[in-house]
Amino acid sequence: MFGLGYQELLIILVIVLILFGANRLPELARSLGSSVKEFKKGVNEAKVDDGAPATKEDERKV
Repeated sequence: MFGLGYQELLIILVIVLILFGANRLPELARSLGSSVKEFKKGVNEAKVDDGAPATKEDERKV
C-alpha cells in the first residue's frame, strides 16, 4: 500500500491522534468519507454524457 509498512502507518495514526484528538477522529473520518462519495458521484456524472443535464443545478440553468 503506497510502499508504507505497518510501522509507518502506526506512526502516522499516532501523529493524527495527537493533532486532532480522539474525540474529533470520527467526525473527520465521516467528513472525509462524504467528500470521497461526492467526488466519485461527480466523476461518474461527468462520464455519463448522454446530453441530459448532469445535476439539478444544470437543470435549473436550462
